[in-house]
Amino acid sequence: MTRNADGSEAPADEEPFLVAASLSGAADAEWARDAAEHVDAALLGGVALDPASRAAARDLVARGRSEFLPADPLAFVADQLDALADAPVRPGVNVRSATPEPIRAVAEVCADRGAVCEVNAHCRQPELRAVGCGESLLREPERLARYVAAAAGTGATTSVKVRAEVPGVDLVAVAERVAAAGADWLHVDAMDAEAVIADLAVAGDAAPAGGEADDLADLTLVANNGVRGRETVAEYAGHGADAVSVGRPTEDPPVLARVADVVEEWRAGTLRRREDETGPEPEVRP
Repeated sequence: MTRNADGSEAPADEEPFLVAASLSGAADAEWARDAAEHVDAALLGGVALDPASRAAARDLVARGRSEFLPADPLAFVADQLDALADAPVRPGVNVRSATPEPIRAVAEVCADRGAVCEVNAHCRQPELRAVGCGESLLREPERLARYVAAAAGTGATTSVKVRAEVPGVDLVAVAERVAAAGADWLHVDAMDAEAVIADLAVAGDAAPAGGEADDLADLTLVANNGVRGRETVAEYAGHGADAVSVGRPTEDPPVLARVADVVEEWRAGTLRRREDETGPEPEVRP
């Protein structure tokens, strides 16, 4: 359940919903306001929190990547979230750290503001993986679970951004572990394996009562990658996603508006592929 700090329902509480996914060096409060007309939630960042992740981010900047590197990451997150206090969008922030304590601290900032704290287990840049951030966490699910527990323990809605098609990683097993640790959302970059959403949804549906598998059944699946309009939204809906997210389309207003219109149809229960689109019409899961 997605809640504001006062316990009221947050804008992204009604499934399905549309998320603006973080874009390194671009996803700030101004970006979120620009997208707010069309999205239900906007995840700022990613923001590197601790010395190791910040050193990695500086290395990325040195080779031309845009990154957020404020002098005080916690103050930056607080200021950015406060700037969205009156915006019609659920804010959140995607964060990276090589240790759990900075995650706990930033999650407290999020919890105080009814914002989502998203643990980054997604970035695949060598600099970040070398210090134990991003995708490397998928191969260490117990360490990832400690990060999630640190965030969830503050009361913040906790999301985990993951990537499909990582060699040697059982994403369903990772999902079960982070759900048991307190994750609310699993934000899945499906890469070229969109059916991974179905694998996760089926695992949740089949979960017996009690234990980690039962926690998986309560996890909100946010599908990411290639969401551009009716065809992709319908595909993810058919696979069992609870929501979809867009990254680069947040900077392309016509595409963002198109996706938002389709998500509204999905929410209303009227989502169908157009007759002139190829492929079988998916069965959109409730």
